Amino acid sequence: MEGAISNQPPPEETRFLEMVFPEQSNHYGTLFGGTALSLMGKAAFVAASRRARRAVVMASSEKVDFHHPVKVGQVVELHAQVVRIGRTSMTVIVEMVAETLLSGQRALAMRGSFEMVTVDATGRPAEMAAVTISPSTEEPVS
Repeated sequence: MEGAISNQPPPEETRFLEMVFPEQSNHYGTLFGGTALSLMGKAAFVAASRRARRAVVMASSEKVDFHHPVKVGQVVELHAQVVRIGRTSMTVIVEMVAETLLSGQRALAMRGSFEMVTVDATGRPAEMAAVTISPSTEEPVS
């Protein structure tokens, strides 16, 4: 039915692209680290929100590794996936891949882990509804 609204199960992953422009770079002509972390945080937020279908906040960013610099003019593809679900929190792994548009050359630029917490209207941690994770993640069902 065209135009119908339906409640779909949450997607297994979240992906989006961002073009790197000069105003996002440092004096070396590469993506500023703070901007990269902001993009990764946004990807983690979207993935967690889609999974929980509740308000979420970032509780922590754990190990974030910078593998390869991203140059102005490249596109970054962010891939975020919820890999653990607890009573009120989730772990989201985010990878950022840099791509040179004309050559198609791609390289893993960054990878990080983010702890996201579901919250109620007062900002306090709130339990998530019962959820099931795909068997491909090999994580237990909560």
